Amino acid sequence: MNLNKTGAAYLFAAFFLLFSIITGIAVGTVSVPPLDVIKILASSILPESVVKNVDPMHINIVQNIRLPRVLLAGLVGASLSIAGAAFQGLLRNPLADPYTLGVSSGASVGAVITLFFQISIPFVGGYTLPLLSVVFSLLTIFFVLLFAKKMDPMMRVETIILTGIIFSSFLSAFISLMIALTGEELRQIISWLLGSVSMRGWAYIKIILPFFIVGSIILLAQGKELNALAFGEERAKHLGVNVHKRKLLILIAGAILTGAAVAVSGTIGFVGLVIPHLVRIATGPNHSHLLGLSMLIGSGFLILADLFARMIISPTELPIGVITALIGAPVFAVLLLNRRKGRNKQNA
Repeated sequence: MNLNKTGAAYLFAAFFLLFSIITGIAVGTVSVPPLDVIKILASSILPESVVKNVDPMHINIVQNIRLPRVLLAGLVGASLSIAGAAFQGLLRNPLADPYTLGVSSGASVGAVITLFFQISIPFVGGYTLPLLSVVFSLLTIFFVLLFAKKMDPMMRVETIILTGIIFSSFLSAFISLMIALTGEELRQIISWLLGSVSMRGWAYIKIILPFFIVGSIILLAQGKELNALAFGEERAKHLGVNVHKRKLLILIAGAILTGAAVAVSGTIGFVGLVIPHLVRIATGPNHSHLLGLSMLIGSGFLILADLFARMIISPTELPIGVITALIGAPVFAVLLLNRRKGRNKQNA
C-alpha cells in the first residue's frame, strides 16, 4: 500500500469513526443536534460560552448516558477487531478470530462464574470481572493449543481452528448447563451473554480501558513480525523473528483484549471475523497498517451496530450481538464465496 493510499485509508477510517461517534450520540428517543453534540464534546477545551445556548437536558443526556455508551461500544469494537486481525495474521486464515478459537467462550465462562458467585478478589475490587475473564481466556487458548498439538504435532492451522470450535462448543454448553441448573437467578446473565453496552456507564469504561491500552499497544507493535509470519514460520525464523516468543505475545495480547471486551459487553460475534477481512480486501495484508485500521473501523462499526440495536424497534432494545450476527454472517458468507470463486479462476 503506497503512502497516498495509506493516508487515504487512515483518513477514511478516522472520518468513519468520528461520524459514528457523533451519530451514535445524536440519535435516540430524544434527538440532540449534531452541532450541539460537537459543542458538548468540545466543552472541556473550549470557552464555557460555547455551551451556554445548549439545552441543559441535552448536556446531561450526552455526558451521562450516550457518551459513555458510545465510548464503551467503540472500545469493545476496537478490541475485538484488532484481536481478530492479529489472530488471522498469526494463523494465516481468515476464519480465525476470538470466537472460532474459543477465547471468547473461555472469557464468558470466567465472567459468568464471577457474576454468579459474586467473586471479588482483594485489592482488585471492580477489576475482578475482567481479570478473571482474561485468565479464563488465556487458559482456554493454552488448552486449545495443547490439545491441537496432541492431535497434530505439526500444529496445522486447520487443526487449531477445529480445536477452538470444539472448545467453544463445550464451554458454551457448560454455560447453558449453569443457566439451566440455576433458573431465575441467571436471567440477568442470559441477557448479558447476548451482548449489550446498555446502561453500563463510566465505570465499565474504567474497567476495560487499562486492558485495552496494554493489549492494543502490544499488538500494534507486532505488525512487522506478523508480516514475516505470513510467509510461514520457517521463513520468519530466517528473517530473524523469534517465532515462539511472538506467537505467545500475540495470543496473550489477543486474549487480554477479548477477555476484557467480553467482561464488559457479553458475547458479540463476527466483529473480529468480518472487519479485519474487509479491511484486508480494501487496503492489503500489511499488518503495520491493517491492525490500526481494523481497530478504527471496528470501533465505528460497533457504535453504529449499537445504534441500530436500540433504535430498530424503539423503545425496546435488541441485543447488539443479534445485530452483528445479522450483518456479519451474510457479509462473511459473500466474502468466502468470492474468495472461492477467485481460487477457482486461478486454478482454471
